[in-house]
Amino acid sequence: MDVVELFSGIGSQAKALEKIDRKYKVLNTCEWDIHAFLAYDIIHNGFSILPEVNNMTKEDLVHALQGYNLSMDGKKPMALITLSTLNVELLRAILSALRKTNNLVDITQVSGMMLPKNIDLMTYSFPCQDLSNVGAFHGYNKGIDRDAKNRSGLLWEVERILFERRDGKLPFPKFLLLENVTTLLSKRHKNNFDEWKSVLEKLGYHNRVFKLSANDFGIPQSRVRLLMLSVFVGTDHSRGQIEQKLSKYLDEHDLNSQDYIKHLNIEKPMLSDFLYTNYEDKGIFQEALLSQPNDTPSRKKIWDENLKIIDSNYHLCVDYVPTITTVQDRHPNSGNIYFNIENGKSQYRFLTPRECFRLMGYSNIDFQRISDCGLLYRQPNTRFFSRDTLYRLAGNSIVINVLEQIFILTYDIKRKNLYGKQD
Repeated sequence: MDVVELFSGIGSQAKALEKIDRKYKVLNTCEWDIHAFLAYDIIHNGFSILPEVNNMTKEDLVHALQGYNLSMDGKKPMALITLSTLNVELLRAILSALRKTNNLVDITQVSGMMLPKNIDLMTYSFPCQDLSNVGAFHGYNKGIDRDAKNRSGLLWEVERILFERRDGKLPFPKFLLLENVTTLLSKRHKNNFDEWKSVLEKLGYHNRVFKLSANDFGIPQSRVRLLMLSVFVGTDHSRGQIEQKLSKYLDEHDLNSQDYIKHLNIEKPMLSDFLYTNYEDKGIFQEALLSQPNDTPSRKKIWDENLKIIDSNYHLCVDYVPTITTVQDRHPNSGNIYFNIENGKSQYRFLTPRECFRLMGYSNIDFQRISDCGLLYRQPNTRFFSRDTLYRLAGNSIVINVLEQIFILTYDIKRKNLYGKQD
């Protein structure tokens, strides 16, 4: 598979491809959030600085990076003055990561002609803030209206890119994979989502929508997400025959079916395997302390009104946790763990960032790489990958185990030639 990852985040798509042990190559990523694409590089490539970057001065680095539309929070562009305040080691890491991951950065500046000629798989997990229930709770509700001019509306940049490839007579990707929240199917957003599916169908794609729960695929988390696999079947006379065979295959390998999922015999670890409660380990204890809120009325309310993962009797109360979100120190969150060490703070803690990463399918080693490298990029009086930043990166990611099953189908469809050919 030759792959392009739009809205690539920390690389859950590439990690899933790696874990199913198939041959693949990521040709381009596209991510403007510095924390996300730096974490991507660390997880997939380890920590390294390119030799040509290592010799650059701070002035040269700032000059090279100011040509990119970068963001420190994934929400708004970073000002040049902020870029110039970063230390030289961090600037070198940022520029190296951009180059090593072939990052196109800002999707609004990516044209269809900029992408490689032949793409097997293009993924696009566009921002969900203006679609999700948590986002709506906090006032984000514009959805993916074409004129919304918000983060979730970036979906239509994918349409533009496909249209530009069509007009430039470049082949479409054989496979497209969308991932987002299931509220795309709600009354508020259904018309827009139907329009998007119709666009793809007219371009020659066959769409199959899945609603998949992490809990069915070996991750004890009740995270349900919508994924849509679009397979290019063409627009000529052979489309019907290809589409018929493809539909039959997808019906026989239906990830929406509990019977089919049971047939996969997926190992399902216990929730306790994902929790780090051995506080005799100094590192684990420090992570717990960082995830322990102050003892205030608002934090007491969080303990009272959210799920208790481990209660005051130190009993594990649940088999799985609620959806991992980008912020834990709020209501609603992903559940709380009793942690009363009589230090004047609350009697509980949130899930730690390490636990959140593990509950998204990342390994302990993946998380440790990011945690260790965060010390290397320390800014004055702060750690580059702060606790809250790590929560955001995990919450914005995709459960790797779910992607694995989608990609296994994708490779099988390619192997069986159940897609249309292009010149």
